[in-house]
Amino acid sequence: MHDLTDFTEIVGQLSHQNLSIATAESLTAGMLSSAIADVPGASAVFHGGIVAYNNNIKHRLLGVSVDTLASRGAVDSDTAKQMAHGARQRFQTDIGISTTGVAGPDPSEGKAVGLTFIALASEENTTVKLLRFDGNRDHNRRATVAACVQLMAEWLAEQK
Repeated sequence: MHDLTDFTEIVGQLSHQNLSIATAESLTAGMLSSAIADVPGASAVFHGGIVAYNNNIKHRLLGVSVDTLASRGAVDSDTAKQMAHGARQRFQTDIGISTTGVAGPDPSEGKAVGLTFIALASEENTTVKLLRFDGNRDHNRRATVAACVQLMAEWLAEQK
């Protein structure tokens, strides 16, 4: 199992660089937001998050294109990118980070269990990562949160 306390350093770096963050979660259903908020002092950098399990919510609250959802589905790189942008815009933060994927136990939209996309959007650019996990539902969700820690650490390292 992955240690969700890895966000301590991330929150510290965000605070040090005076950066704010918001989340848009589907697959992780609030687990990412919770992991960030578990860190003392997170309120200085974490503005909030949206759990958008439903495609209508992805569209209405995060601005994911109806066309993208209809043609590519919820588990897609463009959907992840638009979710991250939507979180950033909705909460007016420096960074938006998103998760979407198939946690399991069954495939969804014809996509395999473990297929996951995460995205990090900033004003300058957006990074999307395709991940493939082979665990059970809990493992896949926790592994996604851990991958978000890594993505954020990589992004922060580039900012120095």
